[in-house]
Amino acid sequence: MNNWIDSLKSNLAIVVALGVCAIWGETFVSSKILLENGLMPSDIFFYRFALAYVCIWFISHNRLWADNWQDELLLLILGIMGGSLYFLTENMALMYSTASNVAILVGSTPLITAVLMALFYKDERMCTRQMVGSLLAFSGMALVILNGQLMLHLNPKGDILALCASLTWACYSLIIKKLSRHYNSFFITRKIFIYGLITILPYIWTRSPLMVDINIMSKPAVWVNLLYLGVVASMLCFIAWNWTLKKLGTVRATNIIYLQSFWTMFFSYLILDERITLMAILGTATLILGMYLAGKAAT
Repeated sequence: MNNWIDSLKSNLAIVVALGVCAIWGETFVSSKILLENGLMPSDIFFYRFALAYVCIWFISHNRLWADNWQDELLLLILGIMGGSLYFLTENMALMYSTASNVAILVGSTPLITAVLMALFYKDERMCTRQMVGSLLAFSGMALVILNGQLMLHLNPKGDILALCASLTWACYSLIIKKLSRHYNSFFITRKIFIYGLITILPYIWTRSPLMVDINIMSKPAVWVNLLYLGVVASMLCFIAWNWTLKKLGTVRATNIIYLQSFWTMFFSYLILDERITLMAILGTATLILGMYLAGKAAT
Protein backbone atom coordinates (compact mmCIF):
# COMPACT_ATOMS: atom_id res chain seq x y z
CA MET A 1 0.00 0.00 0.00
CA ASN A 2 2.80 2.39 0.94
CA ASN A 3 4.62 1.62 -2.33
CA TRP A 4 1.44 2.42 -4.27
CA ILE A 5 1.04 5.74 -2.45
CA ASP A 6 4.70 6.63 -3.03
CA SER A 7 4.33 5.80 -6.72
CA LEU A 8 1.21 7.97 -6.95
CA LYS A 9 2.99 10.90 -5.29
CA SER A 10 5.95 10.49 -7.64
CA ASN A 11 3.72 10.46 -10.74
CA LEU A 12 1.83 13.49 -9.44
CA ALA A 13 5.12 15.32 -8.90
CA ILE A 14 6.14 14.55 -12.50
CA VAL A 15 2.83 15.94 -13.80
CA VAL A 16 3.24 19.07 -11.65
CA ALA A 17 6.85 19.53 -12.85
CA LEU A 18 5.74 19.20 -16.49
CA GLY A 19 3.03 21.80 -15.90
CA VAL A 20 5.47 24.21 -14.26
CA CYS A 21 7.90 23.74 -17.14
CA ALA A 22 5.17 24.53 -19.69
CA ILE A 23 4.23 27.72 -17.82
CA TRP A 24 7.85 28.82 -17.46
CA GLY A 25 8.37 28.14 -21.16
CA GLU A 26 5.54 30.57 -21.94
CA THR A 27 6.95 33.30 -19.69
CA PHE A 28 9.45 34.23 -22.40
CA VAL A 29 6.51 35.11 -24.64
CA SER A 30 4.79 37.17 -21.92
CA SER A 31 8.05 38.95 -21.16
CA LYS A 32 8.55 39.73 -24.84
CA ILE A 33 5.08 41.29 -25.00
CA LEU A 34 5.86 43.42 -21.94
CA LEU A 35 9.19 44.53 -23.42
CA GLU A 36 7.43 45.53 -26.63
CA ASN A 37 5.07 47.68 -24.52
CA GLY A 38 7.89 49.69 -22.95
CA LEU A 39 8.85 47.80 -19.78
CA MET A 40 12.47 46.99 -18.96
CA PRO A 41 13.59 43.53 -17.76
CA SER A 42 14.09 44.90 -14.23
CA ASP A 43 10.50 46.25 -14.24
CA ILE A 44 9.18 42.82 -15.18
CA PHE A 45 11.22 41.10 -12.48
CA PHE A 46 10.25 43.58 -9.76
CA TYR A 47 6.53 43.64 -10.49
CA ARG A 48 6.18 39.87 -10.89
CA PHE A 49 8.03 39.17 -7.63
CA ALA A 50 6.13 41.95 -5.80
CA LEU A 51 2.78 40.54 -6.96
CA ALA A 52 3.88 37.04 -6.01
CA TYR A 53 4.95 38.17 -2.54
CA VAL A 54 1.67 39.99 -1.85
CA CYS A 55 -0.35 36.95 -2.96
CA ILE A 56 1.64 34.38 -0.99
CA TRP A 57 1.51 36.53 2.14
CA PHE A 58 -2.21 35.77 2.46
CA ILE A 59 -1.56 32.02 2.68
CA SER A 60 1.81 32.06 4.45
CA HIS A 61 2.22 34.83 7.02
CA ASN A 62 2.30 33.15 10.45
CA ARG A 63 6.02 32.51 10.45
CA LEU A 64 8.39 35.42 9.84
CA TRP A 65 11.85 33.96 10.39
CA ALA A 66 13.77 30.71 10.10
CA ASP A 67 14.84 28.69 13.16
CA ASN A 68 18.32 30.22 13.23
CA TRP A 69 20.39 32.89 11.53
CA GLN A 70 22.26 30.32 9.42
CA ASP A 71 19.03 29.15 7.78
CA GLU A 72 17.87 32.76 7.37
CA LEU A 73 21.16 33.49 5.59
CA LEU A 74 20.56 30.51 3.27
CA LEU A 75 17.09 31.89 2.48
CA LEU A 76 18.71 35.23 1.59
CA ILE A 77 21.12 33.38 -0.71
CA LEU A 78 18.16 31.57 -2.29
CA GLY A 79 16.51 34.93 -3.01
CA ILE A 80 19.70 36.04 -4.75
CA MET A 81 20.44 32.80 -6.61
CA GLY A 82 16.87 32.12 -7.72
CA GLY A 83 15.91 35.77 -8.10
CA SER A 84 18.01 38.92 -8.42
CA LEU A 85 21.42 37.49 -9.41
CA TYR A 86 19.90 34.97 -11.81
CA PHE A 87 17.91 37.77 -13.44
CA LEU A 88 20.91 40.10 -13.70
CA THR A 89 23.35 37.56 -15.14
CA GLU A 90 20.85 36.21 -17.66
CA ASN A 91 19.74 39.62 -18.89
CA MET A 92 23.25 41.11 -18.91
CA ALA A 93 24.35 38.10 -20.96
CA LEU A 94 21.77 39.04 -23.58
CA MET A 95 23.43 42.45 -23.88
CA TYR A 96 26.71 40.87 -25.03
CA SER A 97 25.73 37.59 -26.65
CA THR A 98 22.98 36.20 -28.88
CA ALA A 99 19.68 34.91 -27.50
CA SER A 100 20.50 31.41 -28.82
CA ASN A 101 23.87 31.33 -27.07
CA VAL A 102 22.35 32.48 -23.80
CA ALA A 103 19.41 30.06 -23.99
CA ILE A 104 21.66 27.07 -24.66
CA LEU A 105 24.17 27.97 -21.95
CA VAL A 106 21.43 28.69 -19.38
CA GLY A 107 19.86 25.42 -20.51
CA SER A 108 22.94 23.59 -19.23
CA THR A 109 21.54 24.05 -15.70
CA PRO A 110 20.50 20.38 -15.25
CA LEU A 111 24.01 19.19 -16.12
CA ILE A 112 25.66 21.66 -13.74
CA THR A 113 23.11 20.79 -11.07
CA ALA A 114 23.86 17.08 -11.47
CA VAL A 115 27.59 17.71 -10.97
CA LEU A 116 27.04 19.84 -7.86
CA MET A 117 24.55 17.40 -6.37
CA ALA A 118 26.97 14.50 -6.95
CA LEU A 119 29.65 16.43 -5.06
CA PHE A 120 27.46 17.28 -2.06
CA TYR A 121 24.76 14.57 -1.89
CA LYS A 122 25.46 10.86 -2.40
CA ASP A 123 21.76 10.05 -2.92
CA GLU A 124 21.60 12.40 -5.94
CA ARG A 125 24.43 10.92 -8.02
CA MET A 126 23.53 10.05 -11.61
CA CYS A 127 24.10 6.59 -13.09
CA THR A 128 25.56 6.15 -16.57
CA ARG A 129 22.14 5.80 -18.19
CA GLN A 130 20.88 8.96 -16.54
CA MET A 131 23.95 10.88 -17.70
CA VAL A 132 23.53 9.64 -21.29
CA GLY A 133 19.84 10.58 -21.19
CA SER A 134 20.65 14.01 -19.79
CA LEU A 135 23.26 14.66 -22.49
CA LEU A 136 20.77 13.58 -25.17
CA ALA A 137 18.13 15.89 -23.68
CA PHE A 138 20.64 18.76 -23.63
CA SER A 139 21.51 18.13 -27.30
CA GLY A 140 17.81 18.09 -28.22
CA MET A 141 17.21 21.30 -26.29
CA ALA A 142 20.06 22.99 -28.17
CA LEU A 143 18.55 21.94 -31.52
CA VAL A 144 15.14 23.28 -30.48
CA ILE A 145 16.66 26.63 -29.49
CA LEU A 146 18.71 26.89 -32.69
CA ASN A 147 15.53 26.15 -34.72
CA GLY A 148 17.27 26.19 -38.11
CA GLN A 149 20.10 28.59 -37.19
CA LEU A 150 23.36 26.76 -37.89
CA MET A 151 25.84 29.30 -36.60
CA LEU A 152 26.64 30.32 -33.05
CA HIS A 153 28.65 33.50 -32.49
CA LEU A 154 30.81 33.15 -29.40
CA ASN A 155 31.24 36.15 -27.12
CA PRO A 156 33.30 35.35 -23.99
CA LYS A 157 31.80 38.09 -21.79
CA GLY A 158 28.18 37.28 -22.62
CA ASP A 159 28.72 33.52 -22.58
CA ILE A 160 30.43 33.62 -19.18
CA LEU A 161 27.51 35.63 -17.79
CA ALA A 162 25.08 33.05 -19.21
CA LEU A 163 27.03 30.24 -17.55
CA CYS A 164 26.93 32.24 -14.30
CA ALA A 165 23.14 32.36 -14.60
CA SER A 166 23.09 28.60 -15.01
CA LEU A 167 25.37 28.18 -12.02
CA THR A 168 23.21 30.41 -9.80
CA TRP A 169 20.10 28.27 -10.48
CA ALA A 170 22.11 25.09 -9.87
CA CYS A 171 23.22 26.54 -6.50
CA TYR A 172 19.58 27.41 -5.80
CA SER A 173 18.66 23.75 -6.31
CA LEU A 174 21.54 22.64 -4.08
CA ILE A 175 20.58 24.90 -1.16
CA ILE A 176 16.85 24.31 -1.34
CA LYS A 177 17.37 20.56 -0.89
CA LYS A 178 18.86 21.28 2.54
CA LEU A 179 16.18 23.77 3.60
CA SER A 180 13.21 21.72 2.36
CA ARG A 181 13.96 19.13 5.03
CA HIS A 182 13.02 21.62 7.75
CA TYR A 183 10.64 24.18 6.18
CA ASN A 184 7.55 23.95 3.98
CA SER A 185 7.42 25.18 0.39
CA PHE A 186 5.17 28.16 1.22
CA PHE A 187 7.57 29.63 3.77
CA ILE A 188 10.65 29.07 1.60
CA THR A 189 8.99 30.55 -1.48
CA ARG A 190 7.79 33.65 0.38
CA LYS A 191 11.29 34.33 1.68
CA ILE A 192 12.74 33.90 -1.82
CA PHE A 193 10.38 36.56 -3.16
CA ILE A 194 11.10 39.14 -0.48
CA TYR A 195 14.88 38.65 -0.59
CA GLY A 196 14.81 38.70 -4.39
CA LEU A 197 13.00 42.06 -4.25
CA ILE A 198 15.33 43.55 -1.64
CA THR A 199 18.51 42.54 -3.44
CA ILE A 200 17.36 43.86 -6.83
CA LEU A 201 16.69 47.37 -5.43
CA PRO A 202 20.31 48.63 -5.73
CA TYR A 203 20.25 47.77 -9.43
CA ILE A 204 16.91 49.56 -9.93
CA TRP A 205 18.11 52.66 -8.05
CA THR A 206 21.42 52.93 -9.89
CA ARG A 207 20.84 51.47 -13.36
CA SER A 208 17.17 51.14 -14.30
CA PRO A 209 14.50 53.30 -12.59
CA LEU A 210 11.18 51.50 -12.10
CA MET A 211 8.48 52.02 -14.72
CA VAL A 212 5.51 53.85 -13.12
CA ASP A 213 3.87 55.40 -16.19
CA ILE A 214 0.13 54.85 -15.66
CA ASN A 215 -0.60 55.03 -19.37
CA ILE A 216 1.67 52.05 -19.99
CA MET A 217 0.78 50.11 -16.85
CA SER A 218 -2.97 50.38 -17.52
CA LYS A 219 -2.74 48.67 -20.92
CA PRO A 220 -4.50 45.26 -20.84
CA ALA A 221 -1.48 43.64 -22.53
CA VAL A 222 0.69 44.91 -19.66
CA TRP A 223 -1.35 44.26 -16.54
CA VAL A 224 -2.74 40.92 -17.73
CA ASN A 225 0.76 39.59 -18.47
CA LEU A 226 2.14 40.97 -15.22
CA LEU A 227 -0.66 39.28 -13.28
CA TYR A 228 0.07 36.04 -15.09
CA LEU A 229 3.81 36.27 -14.42
CA GLY A 230 3.34 37.28 -10.79
CA VAL A 231 0.51 35.03 -9.64
CA VAL A 232 0.82 31.98 -11.89
CA ALA A 233 4.42 31.82 -13.14
CA SER A 234 5.99 33.08 -9.91
CA MET A 235 3.85 32.38 -6.84
CA LEU A 236 2.13 29.15 -7.89
CA CYS A 237 5.01 27.78 -9.94
CA PHE A 238 7.72 28.47 -7.36
CA ILE A 239 5.65 26.74 -4.68
CA ALA A 240 4.97 23.80 -7.01
CA TRP A 241 8.58 23.57 -8.17
CA ASN A 242 10.02 23.66 -4.66
CA TRP A 243 7.59 20.88 -3.69
CA THR A 244 8.57 18.90 -6.81
CA LEU A 245 12.28 19.14 -5.97
CA LYS A 246 11.51 17.57 -2.60
CA LYS A 247 9.36 14.76 -4.01
CA LEU A 248 11.37 13.77 -7.10
CA GLY A 249 14.89 14.61 -6.06
CA THR A 250 16.79 17.58 -7.39
CA VAL A 251 18.54 15.94 -10.37
CA ARG A 252 15.45 14.10 -11.63
CA ALA A 253 13.24 17.17 -11.31
CA THR A 254 15.77 19.56 -12.82
CA ASN A 255 16.14 17.38 -15.92
CA ILE A 256 12.54 18.27 -16.76
CA ILE A 257 13.69 21.88 -17.27
CA TYR A 258 15.01 20.77 -20.67
CA LEU A 259 11.38 20.72 -21.89
CA GLN A 260 11.11 24.46 -21.29
CA SER A 261 12.73 25.14 -24.66
CA PHE A 262 10.05 23.10 -26.42
CA TRP A 263 7.23 25.02 -24.74
CA THR A 264 8.87 28.35 -25.53
CA MET A 265 9.07 27.31 -29.18
CA PHE A 266 5.46 26.10 -29.16
CA PHE A 267 4.00 29.24 -27.56
CA SER A 268 6.16 31.49 -29.75
CA TYR A 269 4.67 29.74 -32.78
CA LEU A 270 1.14 29.92 -31.35
CA ILE A 271 1.17 33.51 -30.08
CA LEU A 272 4.01 35.30 -31.90
CA ASP A 273 3.73 33.41 -35.19
CA GLU A 274 7.38 32.36 -35.12
CA ARG A 275 8.43 29.49 -37.39
CA ILE A 276 9.24 25.90 -36.43
CA THR A 277 11.89 24.11 -38.51
CA LEU A 278 12.77 20.46 -39.09
CA MET A 279 15.80 20.96 -36.84
CA ALA A 280 13.51 21.96 -33.95
CA ILE A 281 11.26 18.93 -34.54
CA LEU A 282 14.26 16.57 -34.53
CA GLY A 283 15.53 18.35 -31.43
CA THR A 284 12.21 17.80 -29.66
CA ALA A 285 12.33 14.07 -30.45
CA THR A 286 15.91 13.85 -29.16
CA LEU A 287 14.99 15.84 -26.05
CA ILE A 288 12.05 13.57 -25.20
CA LEU A 289 14.14 10.42 -25.80
CA GLY A 290 16.86 11.73 -23.51
CA MET A 291 14.39 12.65 -20.76
CA TYR A 292 12.76 9.20 -21.08
CA LEU A 293 16.12 7.42 -20.67
CA ALA A 294 17.13 9.62 -17.72
CA GLY A 295 13.72 9.27 -16.05
CA LYS A 296 13.55 5.49 -16.55
CA ALA A 297 17.00 5.04 -15.08
CA ALA A 298 15.97 7.03 -11.99
CA THR A 299 12.93 4.87 -11.21
